[in-house]
Amino acid sequence: MLDLDQSYNSKLNGCSFIDLFAGIGGFRYAMESFGAKCVFSSEWDKFAKECYSENFGEEPHGDITLIPEEEVPQHDVLCAGFPCQAFSISGNRRGFEDTRGTLFFDVVRIAKYHQPKVLLLENVKNFEKHDDGKTLSTVLNVLEDIGYISFHKVINSSVFGVPQRRERIYIVALLEERTDTPFQFPQGVDLKTNVHSILEKEVSSDHYLQRDDIDIYKDPNISPDLFGNFPQRPLQIGKVNKGGQGERIYSEFGHAVTQAATTGGPGGSTGLYYVDGKVRKLSPKESSRLQGFPEEFKPHPRRAQALKQIGNSVAINVLQGIIQQLIDMEFLE
Repeated sequence: MLDLDQSYNSKLNGCSFIDLFAGIGGFRYAMESFGAKCVFSSEWDKFAKECYSENFGEEPHGDITLIPEEEVPQHDVLCAGFPCQAFSISGNRRGFEDTRGTLFFDVVRIAKYHQPKVLLLENVKNFEKHDDGKTLSTVLNVLEDIGYISFHKVINSSVFGVPQRRERIYIVALLEERTDTPFQFPQGVDLKTNVHSILEKEVSSDHYLQRDDIDIYKDPNISPDLFGNFPQRPLQIGKVNKGGQGERIYSEFGHAVTQAATTGGPGGSTGLYYVDGKVRKLSPKESSRLQGFPEEFKPHPRRAQALKQIGNSVAINVLQGIIQQLIDMEFLE
């Protein structure tokens, strides 16, 4: 998480928010770091609910599609990392009908009923160009229909103080009646980081790659100075087999590749890194640090579930940057 100026810690003490498609609480950590209060959360996945409950002391409500909007408490900010789905009638300006059958419909019906000040949404980078841009166009048009002006930008978490290349689209929607000036997304923070900075001192042996045919092209004395000071990108220095999905080996002195929900190749969800003369994957704790989770965060005890959940989560530092900008521009108080 970003080390916020103390003056921001209580900026949103009177602000309430809801956490839809909550996962393991990335949005919640970001909002609560400014003093905002979560009044409702929803998540359908059994294992994600277990992790959320362990870390926040409360279990999220279940499937949001089954919860009437009038049963959701009033709130100032609606947070949602909604899943990307194809809309059956993209871009035809049919309002709700354009989004029925998708989980975005549930975001819209709740926002229409409660009219929160801000909608803070996140999705995969390709959402911007999905269906030749028609999906995003539908989202923005529908939000406009219910009274919101929307702003969107693809942001890489590497420029927000976490050493992970993770490009995601962020959408900020503001009530039209409260919007006099366009929202400007933050540019990032001047904080140099690398994978080495998030490594645990010891990890179990099953994190290391045990095979004889590793083909590594690297200098055993590799250091940050060889690439300039703290390059803010992944640095591939080797490969396994043909160097395909999950077969690339990266330096610990660069950034990590995108943490993923699904496994691929020997690198699995985290990618492979050359650490102390050996090739290994990252631990759930290390992976959670790459998403900006605080040290007190407890990953799910099942490693596969933990990495899936972390790979599905949002980069907390980026959200903090956006929220801070909303405060500075007086869209939130």
